[in-house]
Amino acid sequence: MDSSHVDGELTSILITEAEIKDRLAELSREIEADYAGANVLLVGVLKGAVMVMADLARELSLPITMDWMAVSSYGSGTKSSGVVRILKDLDSDLSGRRVLIVEDIIDSGLTLSWLLANLKSRGPESVEILTLLRKPDAAKVDVDVRYVGFEIPNEFVVGYGLDYNEKYRNLRSIGVLAPHMYDGS
Repeated sequence: MDSSHVDGELTSILITEAEIKDRLAELSREIEADYAGANVLLVGVLKGAVMVMADLARELSLPITMDWMAVSSYGSGTKSSGVVRILKDLDSDLSGRRVLIVEDIIDSGLTLSWLLANLKSRGPESVEILTLLRKPDAAKVDVDVRYVGFEIPNEFVVGYGLDYNEKYRNLRSIGVLAPHMYDGS
């Protein structure tokens, strides 16, 4: 779906589909250099990271395995609750593995900080993070992120896996959701 299908629901397009594709290609070359000769376990965080994970995996030219985890701290609102629940745990044993967490967005960092500690406690060789988007102005905790696609302003964004009440995930670009779509005005 392109932005013409949601006319009037977005205030702007922050990042185009082409820009996302180009940046994921750049990040893939960095990952290939950093993990040369290794079999990397990509851990996608559901549901938002589905698009990032799929496109990143297809772009990488090194051996990978993939697994998925679902955690929640949002509910249906626009702000993180800070309370993290595991909705779906990994099927993979992390012992001795090189793990790369794949995220769609980091805003407060609360959920990711919890997830990072949880995965490190499972005995991997290493755990690193890749995120397509990071909102530095929204950070409440400092999380060391190895690969960042784009730093964006602290606005409510949708598209490319990011949603509001399960809508907009299939938008091919990243757009700012118009406040009237979520604040009742």
